[in-house]
Amino acid sequence: MDTEAQQLPRWKCVVAYDGGAFDGWQSQPSGNAIQDVIERRLRAVLKTDLRIHGSGRTDAGVHALGQVFHFDAAWSHGAEKLRLALRAGLPGSIQLKSVRRAPVDFHARFSARGKTYRYEIFLGEADPFATRYCWSLERELDWGAIGEAAAALRGKHDFKAFAAEGGTERETAVRDLRRLEIVRRGRRVRLVFEADGFLYKMVRSLTGTLVNVGLGKLAPRDVAALLQTARRTPQVQTAPPHGLFLVKVFY
Repeated sequence: MDTEAQQLPRWKCVVAYDGGAFDGWQSQPSGNAIQDVIERRLRAVLKTDLRIHGSGRTDAGVHALGQVFHFDAAWSHGAEKLRLALRAGLPGSIQLKSVRRAPVDFHARFSARGKTYRYEIFLGEADPFATRYCWSLERELDWGAIGEAAAALRGKHDFKAFAAEGGTERETAVRDLRRLEIVRRGRRVRLVFEADGFLYKMVRSLTGTLVNVGLGKLAPRDVAALLQTARRTPQVQTAPPHGLFLVKVFY
């Protein structure tokens, strides 16, 4: 970052979005990613081209309640007026929840200390108003087996077996899955994942694997074995994107 950019105020923003109509978070040649839409609005308000930096990417179809991004720009009218100015030109499926001044060394991605995701499942056929936001399963699941598999996944492990190719290369695939909670309310099931970080498509891979355990396609011991081998195999199914929500980023 050059000296001039360092002198500009840094803004930390929290945004929620329905990802169903977009090509994911990260900028795409189509211009139809969440990042593209927000950057176009920033250009209209601030009269300058700039790049925003997100806490991480979400795939096409994935939703967010608390995605975080930052950018550097001159603005002298206060954070709330900036939020209102940006909000006015965004589609209803993208909601800018907050804008705050941040320290110059804050980075939406590299300053993050953890994230929470949730995955929504419906046992049966979800109604038309919910089907875009959950994975409908027509069969009952073995929740005892799922609970046993979830216990094996909690904690600090090498999760390479549950990462998809195409993610950012890192030195290690070790993550601390601090929380994996299963919440059932009638036919609605919510899987809650909290970790110090997640690999590419890790939550969807964990969800698909737990569902396969519930369907009897895998045993809980198979999940423990996958952790030990740290190698992706066809046993690991990736759940559909539309049931996944990025809930919160921790700093």
